[in-house]
Amino acid sequence: MSLNCYLVGAPVQTGTSQLGCLMGPDAFRTAGIADTLQALGHQVADHGNVSPREVERPSPGNHAVHHLNETVGWALALNEVANAAIERSDFPIFLGGDHSLSIGSVSGVTKAADQSGREQFVLWLDAHPDFHSLETTESGNLHGTPMAYLTGHGGFEDSYPEQTAKVKPANVCMMGLRSVDAAEKALLAESDIKVYDMRAIDEHGVAGPLRTFLEKVKAADGALHVSLDVDFLEPNIAPAVGTTVPGGATFREAHLIMEMLCDSDLVTSLDLVELNPFLDDRGRTAKLMVDLCASLLGRKVLDRPTRSY
Repeated sequence: MSLNCYLVGAPVQTGTSQLGCLMGPDAFRTAGIADTLQALGHQVADHGNVSPREVERPSPGNHAVHHLNETVGWALALNEVANAAIERSDFPIFLGGDHSLSIGSVSGVTKAADQSGREQFVLWLDAHPDFHSLETTESGNLHGTPMAYLTGHGGFEDSYPEQTAKVKPANVCMMGLRSVDAAEKALLAESDIKVYDMRAIDEHGVAGPLRTFLEKVKAADGALHVSLDVDFLEPNIAPAVGTTVPGGATFREAHLIMEMLCDSDLVTSLDLVELNPFLDDRGRTAKLMVDLCASLLGRKVLDRPTRSY
């Protein structure tokens, strides 16, 4: 099936402490994401890169928090673009940029789903749950906060944008977790979010848990947003990320997830985040992420091109 894919560049790096993620969108473009998707029969339009809004927020009580105004400015701009992208395309793809961009991308597509009477679901592929509030983050890096905000947890009032629609915690599945702070672990324990950490994946694989989640999305006729963080992957195959955690998903596990998502025909939008080209090895991480996107959008195992690194 041919889709109208809509690329949105989000050169956000205010949510992290390492420089380089602002080069992510152009690295995805250089790795051939548009040509790759067009070769699969899809129509591709490139919105270009979003620019943040100018905002002024009160200083948070947690003095570790940095770049709050800039991160909120990005969130406001991306929320607006994401909401519009759902209306004008079949499949928006947000090219990051650090994971704080999901504050805007996911809230925007969730608003669009709510307006159309559908429930929003989120598959969070990440080494981290990003489940901090502004009070609990010790690093002050706001890429660690999106899922707490998006699912309606407190601690964001007067700081992050007001939400017109939230993601139900029970509609979230996190896969690949292996670095969870104590505060996040406590919040997750009280939440209805379904979590499959790497221990669960080691024991049960990725197919069974993912199939269970997809059946739930299908039964609800839900809209499914996938947020893929580079650090979901094993660092040996995807080095271009500032938050590497050993023991991530393998090449085949990641592709299997994407192929199953493709077969489900349920995914409606996608984040590709935390690509830091400054840390890459001859573009191998950017190429792998583009290949994973291709698997999600129809490339089969037998069609995969040979790569040399």
